[in-house]
Amino acid sequence: MCGIAGFLCLGSLASDKAAEDLRRMAHTIAHRGPDGEGIWHDSAAGVGLAHRRLAIIDLSPLGAQPMHSASGRMVISFNGEVYNYRALRSDLERTGHQFRSSSDTEVLLEAMECWGVETALRRARGMFALALWDRQERSLYLARDRFGEKPLHFGQSGKALLFGSELKALRAHSAWNAQLNRDALALMLRHNYIPAPHTIYDGIGKVRPGSFVRIHVQRETFAIEEKSYWSARPVAPARAQTRRVSDADTVERLQGELVEAVNLQMVADVPVGAFLSGGIDSSLIVSLMQHASRRPVRTFSIGFTEQEYNEAPFARRVASHLGTEHTELMVSAQDALAVIPKLADIYDEPFADSSQIPTYLVSQLARQSVTVSLSGDGGDELFGGYQHYTKTIDYWRRVQRVPAAMRAVVRGLVGSLPLAWIEVLAAPALVGRWRSQWHLADRIKERSPQLFAKNFQHLYRTYSSFWHCPEDVVLNSREPNTVLSSYESHPTGVSAMEHMMLMDTRQYLPDDILVKVDRAAMYVSLETRVPLLDPQVAEVAWDTPLDVHCRDGRGKWLLRQVLARYVPPDLFDRPKGGFAIPLAQWLRGPLKNWAEHLLDPARLRREGIFEPTVIERRWRQHQAGLADWSIQLWTVLMAQGWLERWKP
Repeated sequence: MCGIAGFLCLGSLASDKAAEDLRRMAHTIAHRGPDGEGIWHDSAAGVGLAHRRLAIIDLSPLGAQPMHSASGRMVISFNGEVYNYRALRSDLERTGHQFRSSSDTEVLLEAMECWGVETALRRARGMFALALWDRQERSLYLARDRFGEKPLHFGQSGKALLFGSELKALRAHSAWNAQLNRDALALMLRHNYIPAPHTIYDGIGKVRPGSFVRIHVQRETFAIEEKSYWSARPVAPARAQTRRVSDADTVERLQGELVEAVNLQMVADVPVGAFLSGGIDSSLIVSLMQHASRRPVRTFSIGFTEQEYNEAPFARRVASHLGTEHTELMVSAQDALAVIPKLADIYDEPFADSSQIPTYLVSQLARQSVTVSLSGDGGDELFGGYQHYTKTIDYWRRVQRVPAAMRAVVRGLVGSLPLAWIEVLAAPALVGRWRSQWHLADRIKERSPQLFAKNFQHLYRTYSSFWHCPEDVVLNSREPNTVLSSYESHPTGVSAMEHMMLMDTRQYLPDDILVKVDRAAMYVSLETRVPLLDPQVAEVAWDTPLDVHCRDGRGKWLLRQVLARYVPPDLFDRPKGGFAIPLAQWLRGPLKNWAEHLLDPARLRREGIFEPTVIERRWRQHQAGLADWSIQLWTVLMAQGWLERWKP
């Protein structure tokens, strides 16, 4: 696990200038790789690669990067792990390849030269982001793993095409001149994160999961070709063609694939542990790890002093049953306050999933004992675990009772009315004390897209939104159509449930969940691995009919059956808790002064990014206890914190 960065320029470079830029880029991501630094550049070709190393497999200098292929044709800077590298190595050795090291990087590099970039990516089971320079083609390849566990940003700035694991690496290059992308900021207010391929900077994007980009210089411009080598495919047609097998056989198949995935991901030359929340997914991963290990697995969890948010006792009971070496940390509001100043550096662009705080703290806790930690992420998206799936479907049945034409008229009317008008129109319907609760207008404005949705896809987009009208909050912004169209795409034969699972797999999982874990863990030089996102495990999930995934109104039936073989159901069979923090209470208490400083209306007017009136209204409503606007306010606070640290 490492950090990568580099550039491709229009024209040749001065050697000392290239080296200086590369070292500066590498230095900004030293936390991703504290065990070593390497740079390589070809000044005549205008290309340079930088690498920061976190040594996990083959700790010797033979695993250092940037790494050259045996023939010298290709040079790679690689971040990640190829879990099936031993099998790929055996295939290559049978064709006569000889290897200098025992690293997975060398195996992937030689595979790309032997089989081609796309074929090698298809055959690799792993998580990664990479930059590959092909001297023969004079092309730069940027690639990312299937689900997007590892990040990779790129874009043109002046006469340089810059790339890196984190945006701060791009900012360190001398050609950097990108400006704030207000449209992306509007997306962030809607989703709590900025969806790929967008970033907070104009002209800078993200390589999409399961894709690679080929870049070469053509007539003094960059020719950029993007290609998908894998996708979270539409699942319903495949399920319809799948031979129906017994539930018992499906459970056996899933257990076999999970055992293999966990065993592959436990391979490392450094200490390995796991995050344990006590929920189904993390408990299952830890169970399989402990079953495969001769020693107690090291597990880590955190809890909160506010008991309604504290899941530490559940994790403790699971750890005790499995016999792991368990470490627990209790978190207070003061612990959160200590983390908040770091968030802009950790996440590098505005990011507002508030569980980022406990994720960082549990990563910091784990890093004191291990260098690699496995997690249970991905189970909800692949195995239908989110409670809101069934709730959204039930809600849509009620919405459909209102004729579509009437929904369209009301939706347009409410969306176009100012808040003051809504208050006047709603007032006659209110009596007594309700007439004083002026937050009702805000609620009507926010909920109207859900109440009067035009179709199910539109409903799920609004359900997944936090600010429903972000263009009213971010001045001079317009949400890009690319994200809207992805929600509205609905492949033939795909059910409502499958649409939600696919959308979350394609967007929420890579752009929120995996971003949250990667940035928090790598900031403390901890590698995280996600066995549930192994492609073979995903195939089992997609080949399984929905009525097997969801039974008795609950999802993840398959995962429950496998876990019950290791842990008694009474230790995990409870409502899903998540990794939430008591944000609403904290914003009214220990975080209040910090938040008021960032949300001060005079400051907002002076900076000219956010419309202060609506934000001030919601802050006052939240403080008065009239409404819980904590999530919406947190998005603005995270944006303000980022602007204070990184404003272009």
